[in-house]
Amino acid sequence: MSASPISIRVNDAQHTISCDPKTPLLYILRNDLALNGPKFGCGLGECGACAVLIDGRAVRSCVVPVTAVKNRSVTTLEGLGNSTSPHPVQQAFIDENAAQCGYCLNGMIMTVVSLALHQPDAGEAEIKNALAHNLCRCGTHKEILAAAKRALFLANSAALHGSLDSARESGFEPSHVKTDRGERNA
Repeated sequence: MSASPISIRVNDAQHTISCDPKTPLLYILRNDLALNGPKFGCGLGECGACAVLIDGRAVRSCVVPVTAVKNRSVTTLEGLGNSTSPHPVQQAFIDENAAQCGYCLNGMIMTVVSLALHQPDAGEAEIKNALAHNLCRCGTHKEILAAAKRALFLANSAALHGSLDSARESGFEPSHVKTDRGERNA
């Protein structure tokens, strides 16, 4: 099929690109827009490395044709925050040292952001379920789970107290977790 101009909104900026309408969104993000947060992992939507937010929901961009995001909002890892002002979920991953090689982090972070937006009071079982199809070969699952718990705690505190600073000032410590049986200190 021939290339045709397609307009998409990514990280609050409008872009017009010429491509085959069946081109996977991941290819456009990485190759045309130079957004390298989403990674090519499996190409089948199975590993989560390519996750982006489409209208606030985590979606595997390697299996989404670019035409599917016309008139929708796409957010990549780069659209969340930056090194001087990270998104609260990014900060939680930093605080919990939830990285080894880092290849899976894009998918893990985007999934937790989506969870925080749609189910901020999720317990451990819901977090594990949301992250179940995001693959990490390095074995940092314990740290990733701790980061997700911290991120949801911060999201809840910010919602209740009006700001992320209020959440941080409330005394949250890495050992403070929310389990399916309620809150406890580890």
